[in-house]
Amino acid sequence: MNNLPLFDKPQKITSQFDTHSDIVLYHGDVNDFVETLPDNSVKLIITSPPYNLGKEYEDRVSIEQYLAIQTQTIAKFDRILKPEGSICWQVGNFVEKGEVFPLDIYYYPIFKELGFFLRNRIVWHFGHGLHTKKRFSGRYETVLWFTKSNKYTFNLDLVRIPSKYPGKRHYKGPNKGKPSGNPKGKNPSDVWEILSQEWEECLWDIPNVKSNHPEKTIHPCQFPVELVERFVLALTNEDDWVFDPYSGVGSALIAAVKRGRRAMGSEQEGAYVSLAHERIQSFLDGTLRTRPLGKPVYKPTGKEKVSQRPQEWTQVTQSRLLEEQEKYE
Repeated sequence: MNNLPLFDKPQKITSQFDTHSDIVLYHGDVNDFVETLPDNSVKLIITSPPYNLGKEYEDRVSIEQYLAIQTQTIAKFDRILKPEGSICWQVGNFVEKGEVFPLDIYYYPIFKELGFFLRNRIVWHFGHGLHTKKRFSGRYETVLWFTKSNKYTFNLDLVRIPSKYPGKRHYKGPNKGKPSGNPKGKNPSDVWEILSQEWEECLWDIPNVKSNHPEKTIHPCQFPVELVERFVLALTNEDDWVFDPYSGVGSALIAAVKRGRRAMGSEQEGAYVSLAHERIQSFLDGTLRTRPLGKPVYKPTGKEKVSQRPQEWTQVTQSRLLEEQEKYE
């Protein structure tokens, strides 16, 4: 179960933007929805855009055409984003005939030419995914954090993590002998592994939403709620608007509402809109299951049968080792 959202009044999910709304879920094209939003109204735009991989909800086109379409949409965000606002663009790779095109590298000049400032390139690591045969299996994606200006919201104290060596002290200078760290904790790095023991490690290791994840739905590339939460805490204040242009099944909206922010999203797939509406309402009712922020990533002890090496593999390995030794004797 989740804690109830930080709003005092009952929440209602609306399908069109209204200044009095707290949660907006729009069914349709993001470009049409953005036209209905006021200037300087959104504090954080956070999303994982379509990757042009030919999934059921994507129309696969050339990477040049894909980026051109995305550029037209991104250009519209400047008007609705507050001067102190941020954009977090989470992407993986586009793969064409076995060749990898790292999308964050292709997206960077788009945002830069529109006048945005890159603050961090954050690596999100996850332990499971598809396996490949002709290259190493991908186990990370990146989040590009841009700001609209040099004056932006950044609530560092809300996302600090425990210091590894809190007893460390200055060894010279005017503060010699005094604690050298911050009593509130240290600044998380830009490689995220969320995170055993209250974000104590350096990697953003947030499990991706696969079959045994409590948030799993029919969406094939679903955002984990906890991935969004740290951005929401750090880059917005309570009652700010958080907008996901490609909201899927509503994970980013849930993270925003969970932290007392206003949330809106647009999604053109009707099945995902219905499921997002259902999930958000379940959260408001206190019945939605999500993975708690900061929960340690499970590590096998070696005692589980599924984590033990099959006997058949051991026999095969020994046979191959003998064959290799014979080659060099």
